[in-house]
Amino acid sequence: MKKSYWIGGLVVIVILIGAYFAFGQSHQKSSKSSSSSDKTIVLASSPGPYSQLFLDGVKPILEKEGYKVENKSFTNLLNADVALNDNEVDLNVDQHTAYLNNFNKEKHGDLTALTKIPTVPMGIYTAQKKSLSDVSDGDTIAVPNDPSNTARAYQLLEKAGWIKLKSGIDPIKATGKDVVDNPHHLNFKEIDSSTIPRSTSDFSYVILPGSVAFNAKVSSKTMLLAENVQSQYFLVAATTKKKADTQWAKDVKKAYESKEFANYVKDHNSDNYWVLPN
Repeated sequence: MKKSYWIGGLVVIVILIGAYFAFGQSHQKSSKSSSSSDKTIVLASSPGPYSQLFLDGVKPILEKEGYKVENKSFTNLLNADVALNDNEVDLNVDQHTAYLNNFNKEKHGDLTALTKIPTVPMGIYTAQKKSLSDVSDGDTIAVPNDPSNTARAYQLLEKAGWIKLKSGIDPIKATGKDVVDNPHHLNFKEIDSSTIPRSTSDFSYVILPGSVAFNAKVSSKTMLLAENVQSQYFLVAATTKKKADTQWAKDVKKAYESKEFANYVKDHNSDNYWVLPN
């Protein structure tokens, strides 16, 4: 009996020792995994020049700091924002402040901007006509139909001197109904911006956001007039409010504001394609 008790006790001790070491190894692996994840940044990219600028110009800077940058592609910005808001990814660089604020309002989101980033301005591009001076009565102009870009388009048309908007309106909410003077009796057709590059033969002029022009490989040389990019329309690097104070988020901001990145943009800014934030 004593012998069996002794053997049983020894077995229990062996099991406890094994469990202790197993827990220790598991804890070490968990700690390593946690530490490793702190140095991994997952980008939610969507079609456009901004994710590409991040991958080409910012990612190498972060990698020098020991970060691993992963790219998870989405077909559109909305899906990328949903994933960001649900903590499936860490970062997005394809939206401006007006879009971010609207997403937070409509989707009860928790997104916030880390820093403004270089932005491709919206522009009036050639279509049937090749010069702003060729505008004539009854011309038809393609205008993006999503609210924030629609407002920008009408402000750009006012900059061209073709229309006048109602005074006192909120510029980020401008619509065709706010046009109070249209001396050329221009026709504005509001359509999905992604379809505009394929429909230039139907219009006298077209208005394109920078990302749409980039995706459609429309040369910036065919832009006749660029907008003055307002603060709320500058693109931003965005994450969730919970992640905004993490070290990696601070390092993303630092990379965008670094001299190395400034030099990269300078070397890749032919035809003044990028407008830099103040």
